[in-house]
Amino acid sequence: MTPRGNQENEPLLGEESRRNKPFKFTPEELGRLIDPKNPDLLREYGGTEEIAKSLGVDSDSSDKGFNTNNPKSNNLQAIREYYGRNILPEAKQRTLLLLIWEACQDRVLILLSIAAFVSLVVGIHKDYSSRHPEGEPRVGWVDGTAIIVAVAAVVLTNAINDYQKEKQFRKLNDEKKDRVVKLFSSGNKQQIPVHEIYVGDDLYLESGDIVPADGLFLRGYNLVCDESSATGESDLVRKGELEKNLDPFILSGSKVLDGHGNCLIIAALRDDDENDENEDTPLQMKLNVLAEHIAKLGVSIALIMLITLVIKYFITAALSDNFPDGEEIASHMISIVIQAIAIVVVAVPKSLSMAVSLSLAYATTKMLKDNNFVRALSACETMGNTTAVCSDKTGTLTQNRMTVVKGFIGFKEFDDEGQTDEWKKNVASSTYNVLVQGIVLNSTAYEDKDENGNIDFVGSKTECALLIFTKSFGVDYKEIRAAIKPVKVYPFASERKTMTTVIKLSSAGPSHGKAPATGDYRVYVKGASEIVLEYCTHYVDAEGKVQELDGNIKQRYKMKILDFSIYTPEALRTEALRTICLAYRDITTHDFNKLGDDPPLNELILLGLVGIQDPLRPGVKESVEAFRKAGVFVRMITGDNILTARAIARDAGILTKGGMSMEGPEFRKLTPEELDEVMPRLQVLARSSPTDKTKVVKWLKNHGDVVAVTGDGSNDGPALKSADVGFSMGIAGTKVANEASSIILMDDNFSSIVKALEWGRAVNDSVRKFLQYQLTVNITAVVLSFTSAVLSDKSESILTAVQLLWVSLIMDTLAALALATEPPTDELLNRRPTSKNASLINYRMWKMIIGQAIFQIAINLSLLHLGPSIFHLSNSKEDLAILRTLVFNTFVFLQVFNEINCLRIDDSLNVFKNVFNNHTFIIVQLVVIIGQFVIVEFGGVAFGTVKLNWYQWFVTVLIGFLSLPVGFIIRLIPNAYIPESILNEDHKPIIGQSKMSFGSSLGDIRTENMIISALKISKKVKKPRKFNEFIRRPFHKK
Repeated sequence: MTPRGNQENEPLLGEESRRNKPFKFTPEELGRLIDPKNPDLLREYGGTEEIAKSLGVDSDSSDKGFNTNNPKSNNLQAIREYYGRNILPEAKQRTLLLLIWEACQDRVLILLSIAAFVSLVVGIHKDYSSRHPEGEPRVGWVDGTAIIVAVAAVVLTNAINDYQKEKQFRKLNDEKKDRVVKLFSSGNKQQIPVHEIYVGDDLYLESGDIVPADGLFLRGYNLVCDESSATGESDLVRKGELEKNLDPFILSGSKVLDGHGNCLIIAALRDDDENDENEDTPLQMKLNVLAEHIAKLGVSIALIMLITLVIKYFITAALSDNFPDGEEIASHMISIVIQAIAIVVVAVPKSLSMAVSLSLAYATTKMLKDNNFVRALSACETMGNTTAVCSDKTGTLTQNRMTVVKGFIGFKEFDDEGQTDEWKKNVASSTYNVLVQGIVLNSTAYEDKDENGNIDFVGSKTECALLIFTKSFGVDYKEIRAAIKPVKVYPFASERKTMTTVIKLSSAGPSHGKAPATGDYRVYVKGASEIVLEYCTHYVDAEGKVQELDGNIKQRYKMKILDFSIYTPEALRTEALRTICLAYRDITTHDFNKLGDDPPLNELILLGLVGIQDPLRPGVKESVEAFRKAGVFVRMITGDNILTARAIARDAGILTKGGMSMEGPEFRKLTPEELDEVMPRLQVLARSSPTDKTKVVKWLKNHGDVVAVTGDGSNDGPALKSADVGFSMGIAGTKVANEASSIILMDDNFSSIVKALEWGRAVNDSVRKFLQYQLTVNITAVVLSFTSAVLSDKSESILTAVQLLWVSLIMDTLAALALATEPPTDELLNRRPTSKNASLINYRMWKMIIGQAIFQIAINLSLLHLGPSIFHLSNSKEDLAILRTLVFNTFVFLQVFNEINCLRIDDSLNVFKNVFNNHTFIIVQLVVIIGQFVIVEFGGVAFGTVKLNWYQWFVTVLIGFLSLPVGFIIRLIPNAYIPESILNEDHKPIIGQSKMSFGSSLGDIRTENMIISALKISKKVKKPRKFNEFIRRPFHKK
């Protein structure tokens, strides 16, 4: 990228300089052209030429642009100051205080705070009333204050988590907006950051680009834009000069779907980036529904408890000798209400959605390090259950480092890069000149600085390889392009598999000459070898003469294409080459004037073909095998020829025994019934079009697959959008493909998709682990509080409201941090994908939740009633406080050890596997243990605890530890009597690998039987021949 000076401190709009109006048109006047489109006003201004002239830009000077070598020339500095930068002010980030305020809007916490405030007022009143016993400490304020402090702690923790989450998503969105564009400056095409565009810049647009700023059409060919994101209109709009009654307005945010061209920037960009950080993902929606059901159940239990305790209190009061007065009744009612609200706080699973958010925020941040930039959060979790991957070949499975290694041009061949100089000496000079001119002019690639600051070719990798090929002969492509300007260009299109450029022969430069002309214009064509070959009627022979392309010569070229496609150099084990055919044709002015939107591909003269090598990426074979182990079916869908595609697919391990390969034209002719028969076994689709890819994706989805698809071209948009997860290429991908995708592969590497699969499964597993843990705590805490309160003489729960808030903090925020941030392991790829119809809570999870809840409730209730005997406690007030503390401590440590138990949601017995790789989990566990120690030892009146001795600590921790062996026993419970439909939640593939191999083996047996049968028939036919020969012999007389 080429820097354009330091603009860091420039204002968005230079208000001071604007008042001086150094230019004819103000920013507001230019803006009125676009919003809405106003062709009449453009005519009033004098057209595009007059606007360009007012900005100091020569619109007639093709591809010139500003002179950045002298920042003060062409009014560039004045334009910067007057029109400002192409950047919008940052959206205001929500502050921590605002997030705290939003967290305070929780209705349950508001109710609890009101009840705590009332409790505080009543407690203070009791402390200073005449009934307060003399000499007793005034601690009535403690309960209310402790609850308010606990609520504040919950609010603050949730707000801080949300703040960190927003910070991470904002960082990801900044990455999303960071892109480069191409423009002409000082006569050179350059790549610059999108925010360094200024009014008056000559922006270059081609198929696949997203327009970064509003502009006016200058020049170009067949420029077609999709403006639906800017205007809402779904119709495609062809751009051109106003004088030709075409639309000259190019809107920011629109997508270039065809052609190429230049536009004059006249206004700043619009903020068209989608921001999905606040959208709920499908998993969050499921969890929200589940949370709503659990919340209703929790509120119902709290209401039942409230009514039961109120009735019990008044019945007990009526039966007692002294009926309590109003103050005591009010105090007791407030205590009961606080207990009921505290149960609601514990029962309502507020953090289910937050667990997903935390897990996704953590995963997306880490996935970026694995070269997966997640644009849509839902893709992260969906990827975990992907069952089919449809991948491109070039740049994804292969390295996209194209090099011309073989050629057959002008009937002269070279088999290695080192033989090109010898080939140049032998080939006819006229053939060489036409070839070089065609490669240089029929190309959009150019030299610029790459991301490392090195000068390299930028553009299509195939075109870059061809330009490097000409550069090896000392050719200066800039010199040829400066001398010869194309008069018409037909850009590469997936449907045609060709690119065509037309030049005027009279404008040919002297540097390389040309073959004897037979017309006024020359058409250069390059593209897929077998397609271009069919358009050719003549060829250039070894002497450089044009000869008719008869059947024999065409067959020879076809054999060369086959030879290139199964190319096996000694240095490599097996590599197929991409073959490109190069051709041309001379036409008259009359023919040129009749040219339309379709390129002239008839009666071409074949120059020859080249083989371009693109080796497999390291790790692709291992990645394909990893997908197979994970139960994911991999298909290759490529525009390359069938031979190259098969060779690469076999080498990568995609094309296996029993698999099928097919070409796009044949695929498109299949009937729905034939498609149903072919698709389950189809592993390679060659010479495919973007519509073929979309057709494959839709068929797979209709048959129950969760599909991930890769794409890099603008025409891949429909397939990327229709897939469950669309992967676009960060390096080779177009802006349209990137916008249509949900994940961008920053390194264009197939192996990165495996990482995305691992992270997707890790997210789904993390949420399930958290769900298993929280439901266990929910059931245990609600049942224990309800039962102990109803059975208590004073109608008090064994767990106080403040203790329940601490439990809520443990099981909500801290547990979400511990369980929702577990990194993925390779073990995740050793199982099949989960069916998309599978329940969030499977049978094994329910077994653990119910088993642990029953055990914990039984332990705590037993301790409540048998504790005095076990710990030798009396019925005194002090010993009763010790008993309550023992139950509370036991309850918390049961959750601490059960959290370790929840690290596994299957029947695996080793719950400690990989536990030390999850540093967040260990830290959170230490925080909980230290926090519990501080609460018990120093919480005092606020938490309703007293200090415990070492023996009491040892016993309560030991009882808590029993969660682990109980979990071990629960996992050992046999599943023999459980129906397979309940136990097995794996996705059932359309066809398995073993079935494919078996089918292939059956096919081989049938073929062998046919051969044997044919041989037997052959033998039977031969016997009578021998007999006939015998009877035709002459008889011998005796």
